[in-house]
Amino acid sequence: MKKILVLSFLFITTMLSAQKPVELPLWPDGAPNTNGLTGNQEDLEGGRVANVVSPSITVYRPEKPNGMAIIMCPGGGYARLAMNHEGHGMAAWFTTQGITYIVLKYRMPNGYYEVPLSDAEQAIRMVRSHAAEWSINPHRIGIMGASAGGHLAASLATLYSSDATRPDFQVLFYPVISMLNGVTHGGSRKNLIGDNPSAELEQKYSLERQVSPRSPQAFIMLSADDGAVPPINGIGYFLALREQKVPATLHVYPTGGHGWGFRDSFTYKQQWTGELEKWLRDGLTFTDKQ
Repeated sequence: MKKILVLSFLFITTMLSAQKPVELPLWPDGAPNTNGLTGNQEDLEGGRVANVVSPSITVYRPEKPNGMAIIMCPGGGYARLAMNHEGHGMAAWFTTQGITYIVLKYRMPNGYYEVPLSDAEQAIRMVRSHAAEWSINPHRIGIMGASAGGHLAASLATLYSSDATRPDFQVLFYPVISMLNGVTHGGSRKNLIGDNPSAELEQKYSLERQVSPRSPQAFIMLSADDGAVPPINGIGYFLALREQKVPATLHVYPTGGHGWGFRDSFTYKQQWTGELEKWLRDGLTFTDKQ
């Protein structure tokens, strides 16, 4: 009887601990590249962080996993990360749907434009490597991002280096997409590719020009009155996806500006959460299934 009680206790403890978020280092053996930043992470007002020197993923596992996982890239103009309303604050909403939710704390470019994308690729490698352990279908892993984090998510969706790092779908909140002057978000452009990038670099990270028929299916949302990131970023990306016959849906809300994330103050929160929930449940098509 004592043995049964001990085993029962261990089982319950394991089940409970499985539901607690776990933060894992992205590069436990050290990153293969550097952005030159050192020192300590800066914790800023409103849950924002800067000077990320130890990138990580925080994994929220649902009680009843449905096999789907989403990796979230918070925004912040490639200078900082809005970790709360564009990151951890969404966890419960996703896990109650059975989705394993992962928040990526990625490094800033700081003059090294390849660094954020390398972190995003490593994140999806890690999630796929733990797929069986976390009850995830490795063919149902999506990338999500807001603002500059949306640019990073779309970068992974268009510039992935191999099938191992290609996401199966993408979800973009008011994303920066283009690096072209007059279209882009100036701060994100400057922080990612510098003041005077080469034409080749500008084109590479103008993601509307990098869409291919193998880019993953997409859900895009933004506000028509966004004064920070011109709506043509998300709209142009949607049109590029459609031109390549990639399934995509676009939701443009009349007001709300920029940066609403999971905030209750956004007038259309009920609309976007309902529409995204339905899309995740019924709107996706997967060709490879377990």
